[in-house]
Amino acid sequence: MPIWLGIGLSLLVAGLAYLLRALTVSGAAAASVVGTVILATTGWDGATVLGGYFFLASAVGRITSPLGPQGADAKGETRDHWQVLANGGFAAVGSLAELAVPDLGYWLVTVILCAAAADTVATGVGGLSPRPPRDILRWGRVDRGASGGVTLFGSSAGVAAAALVSLVGAGMRPELARQLYPAAIAIGLFGMLADSVLGASVQARFHCPSCGRDTERRVHRCGTASEHRGGWRWLDNDGVNALSTGLAGGLGLLWWLSLSR
Repeated sequence: MPIWLGIGLSLLVAGLAYLLRALTVSGAAAASVVGTVILATTGWDGATVLGGYFFLASAVGRITSPLGPQGADAKGETRDHWQVLANGGFAAVGSLAELAVPDLGYWLVTVILCAAAADTVATGVGGLSPRPPRDILRWGRVDRGASGGVTLFGSSAGVAAAALVSLVGAGMRPELARQLYPAAIAIGLFGMLADSVLGASVQARFHCPSCGRDTERRVHRCGTASEHRGGWRWLDNDGVNALSTGLAGGLGLLWWLSLSR
């Protein structure tokens, strides 16, 4: 595919997402880069998987955001460049493997986006759970939207999201379907759980002394400086998302190599 056509299509889609308030200006710019790389390396197949993920994540965000918490004072459903790169950056990097090994780049794009979809949907739908979440490591009850909190409601939705994105990936390249479909679902589940474990252990946790609420912000919305309560001060939710998708990509590569023996 001519690179100019890939750039044009990516800019068009990102522009529409901006107009629909699914992306900020910086988010649209980052999405254009991610989309161009994936389209140029894996063609329409990879672009379709990326589109399936983006549509699913945006739809769930729009539906669940007004109904439940989005996290400990998280950014909201309009994604900026950090959120786009955290979820799609490793997919774009992985797609470059297509230039060296046919189908490998596409395989990595699919499994990484399955992990991103599982986590995104689990977070959104989990906020609507009738039961309070529990910390994945300590299993005590935590506030709704707290990092590392899991619910059966949200986790089930996350697995369903991974299955849906993997179905798109398998459908676009039927010759890979038998191996790709189960691998993508399993790696999607792994990525979702890895995100929760990282969120419960090393993600920075802050608390607003004025409002008495947990937050991901160093300065709470009320203007009060938040107190650091745990985790690595520099690691925010976007960093955790990037780590979990990166780990999913690593597992996807190992899975591919095991099938190639």
